[in-house]
Amino acid sequence: MKDAFLSWDRFTAAVGAGMAGDEVDEAEVSVGFLTQQGVRHSGRGSSYRNHVLSLRVEDAVGSCAVEPGALTDELVVDCVGAPVGRLLRHPEPAVRIAAADAYLMWRRPHHEHAEEVRLHRGSSLQKSLQRAEAVVELVPDGARRVLVIGVVNSLLHQLRRRDIDYVACDFKGGVTEWGEPIVRDAMAEVGGCDAVLASGMVAGGETFEPLLAHVRATGTPLVMFAQTASAALPWFLGSGVTAISAEPYPFFWLDGGASSIYRYSAPRNPEPGKDIR
Repeated sequence: MKDAFLSWDRFTAAVGAGMAGDEVDEAEVSVGFLTQQGVRHSGRGSSYRNHVLSLRVEDAVGSCAVEPGALTDELVVDCVGAPVGRLLRHPEPAVRIAAADAYLMWRRPHHEHAEEVRLHRGSSLQKSLQRAEAVVELVPDGARRVLVIGVVNSLLHQLRRRDIDYVACDFKGGVTEWGEPIVRDAMAEVGGCDAVLASGMVAGGETFEPLLAHVRATGTPLVMFAQTASAALPWFLGSGVTAISAEPYPFFWLDGGASSIYRYSAPRNPEPGKDIR
């Protein structure tokens, strides 16, 4: 167990082997759907898009963000009725992540294991800033330069309010709302930062494994903000991940009403891969 979760593939294999319950081969996906969203907050100068695959197992929904056009309707429908164990071996990474996330959300729901933070009703910008404030509060005191992987301007806004320097990183590149360059290579920048704030979208990607290896070797705090794999990433607490803001579907940007996110923190010096708090 000590080194079980140093890679996403080893983690999903452990889930498939019954790590979180033996129902994995019997539990079936009952609903599959794609959410496609575009947003430009009032007063902001840039817009963005989200495409998210979601799968439902029993009363839980697991999700994985994807690139626009990456998945077909037929692929999503083919997931319906399939056992989770089979989907954990699916050739499409987004399906593997969403299936693991849904199953783990069912087996270990956030409200039983994490601190609930309520987001009040409001405009898209108001709710985005509320969420960002709750996420940035997880960044350890004393962090002066943070690598932000997966640029969200509201997160950068909250870091700026706290006079915390940051390096904005996203594989799409471009510039931030304040005209700052967005770098593409996270691992080229992480050595110059004393904390990392990373989107759950890194799960299963090429950056995740070297990022975990780096923070484990250096002790650099790694805080995740996760819509993608929000129920899966808490299993990495104490195995590289320091804290997580987990947000299950439906996400804050879908509704102006009140909603919740859930915050996890790792215990001090735990045995890797063991504890969830």
